[in-house]
Amino acid sequence: MKEWNKHDLIDLQGLSKEEIELILTTAKSFKEVSTRDVKKVPVLRGKTVVLLFFEPSTRTRMSFELAAKRLSADTLNISAVSSSMSKGESLLDMAKNIEAMNVDMIVIRHGSSGVPKILAEALGPSIINAGDGCREHPTQGLLDVFTIKERYGKIAGLNVTIVGDILHSRVARSNIWALIKLGAKVTLCGPATLMPKGIETLGVKVSYDLKAVLNHSDVLMILRLQKERQQEKFLPSLREYARLFGVNQEKLNAASKNILIMHPGPTNRGVELSAEVADGTQSVILEQVTNGVAVRMAVLYLLLGTKDKGSEEIKNVFTH
Repeated sequence: MKEWNKHDLIDLQGLSKEEIELILTTAKSFKEVSTRDVKKVPVLRGKTVVLLFFEPSTRTRMSFELAAKRLSADTLNISAVSSSMSKGESLLDMAKNIEAMNVDMIVIRHGSSGVPKILAEALGPSIINAGDGCREHPTQGLLDVFTIKERYGKIAGLNVTIVGDILHSRVARSNIWALIKLGAKVTLCGPATLMPKGIETLGVKVSYDLKAVLNHSDVLMILRLQKERQQEKFLPSLREYARLFGVNQEKLNAASKNILIMHPGPTNRGVELSAEVADGTQSVILEQVTNGVAVRMAVLYLLLGTKDKGSEEIKNVFTH
C-alpha cells in the first residue's frame, strides 16, 4: 500500500495523481466490506467525527455519517440552525469549542469558499471539505471518478463532458482536477452566462453546443441547474435551458456512442434531464450514491485509521 501522509482533505487541486489513485483503490476494498452481512469494521473505534453542515444536504451528510459508523466511529451532527452561531458566536470560536471536546475530525460544508482551509490551519482535528461555496467538493469528485473507473476500467483517454451551471459548481471544479490528473479529456458545456471566464486555463475545452459534443463523449456529467440563481437573470427561462442543454432520450439516441449518464443530485427532472434518462439503462446516478459511502469510508480511514499502523495491520482490515 502506498504511503498516505495528508492530515486533511480540503480539495483535489492539492492531491497528486498517486494520492487520488490510492483513495480509489482503498474505496474499492471498502465497497466489498459494504456488501457483507456485517458491514462494520473496527478501524475507527474510539474516534469521533463531527458533521458540521451550514448548507442543506441529504446525500453528502448521510453518506459521511454512514461511512463513519461503518468504520465504528462515533458521530456528532451539528446544523447551523441549532448551533451557538445563531446566538452570535463566530464560526472559529465555535470550531475551537468543538476541538476542546477532543474530537478527531470535523467534516464541514459551508456556503463561503475557503472556510475548510481556514479551519484546517487553525485547528488540530482533521478537516474534510464537504463542499465550500463555489470552490470544491472533493469527495463528490472522487466518487464520480470511482464510478467512471468502475464502469470503464480506466480514466485515462476517456472523453468526459460536464454540462450545466459550471459557474457556480464546486462539483465541476473537483471533477476537473481529478479527471485531468488521471488522464481524461474534459469538455465543459453550458450557456455562456454560466461559463467561468478563463476556465480553459485548467486544461479543458469549452463548448456551447450540447448536440455537437455528445458524439465524442464517453461520459456525460450533468450538473444541477440552481433555480435559486434564476433571479440573477443568468438565463431567459428554464424552458429555454431545457431545450438547449437539457438531456433527453432523443438527444442520446442521436449520439454515435452509448454515453454513461451521471448527476451528483438532486436532479431537476424535466430541466437538466428527462425522467427517462435519469432512470434509463445508461444512468449510474444511484451507483454514484452507493459509491459515495465507499469513497468516504476510504477518506476517513486514510486520514484517521492508518496512523501508527503497519502495512500488515492495514491489509487485515479488508481480509477479516
